Amino acid sequence: MAENKAKAKGKKNIASIVEELISPIVVDEMGYDIWDVEYVKEGASWYLRITVDSENGIDIDDCEKVHRAIDPILDEADPIEDFYYLEVSSPGVERSIRTKEHYNACIDCDVKLKLFSEVSGRKEFVGILRSITEDGEEITIEVNGEIFAIKRNMISKANIYFDFDNELNG
Repeated sequence: MAENKAKAKGKKNIASIVEELISPIVVDEMGYDIWDVEYVKEGASWYLRITVDSENGIDIDDCEKVHRAIDPILDEADPIEDFYYLEVSSPGVERSIRTKEHYNACIDCDVKLKLFSEVSGRKEFVGILRSITEDGEEITIEVNGEIFAIKRNMISKANIYFDFDNELNG
C-alpha cells in the first residue's frame, strides 16, 4: 500500500479524474479493464481503490503491476489533496455492481440486491438480472420466474451472487 498526498476540487470528481489519468496506461498499454475507481473515507483514512479485470481474470501479480504503473502517474498529476492509501484489486467473484455499465455487463447473471425500502414486501432480492433501461434508471430482475422492476435509486447495494453452498456441495 502506498500512501500519497495530492489535490482535487471535489471528492466526488476524484474517481473520474483518476480513471481518466490511469486509463491510457491500464487499458491501452497493459490491456486490463478498469471495473471501478472509488475514493472513500473509512474511519480516519482515505482510500483510492482501483478495481481491474481482464478476460483471463486477475491475480496478485496483476494488481502489483497495475499499482507500480499508476503510482508515479498519480504522484506526478497530484489530483488528490488528502493523504490516502492506494489499493489495486480484482472485482472478485461477487463483484460490486454500481454503474449503468456494470449492470449492462451483468445482464443474465445471478445478482443480489439490497434496497433502501421495500418493493413487493421485500428489501432483498436474489435472482437473474434481466435488463436495465436505456437511461439507466431502472433494472428488472427475475426471481423464481417472477419479474420485478426496481428503480436504481432504491438499490443500496448490488453484487453478483455466487452460491458458495451449492458450489461446495455440488
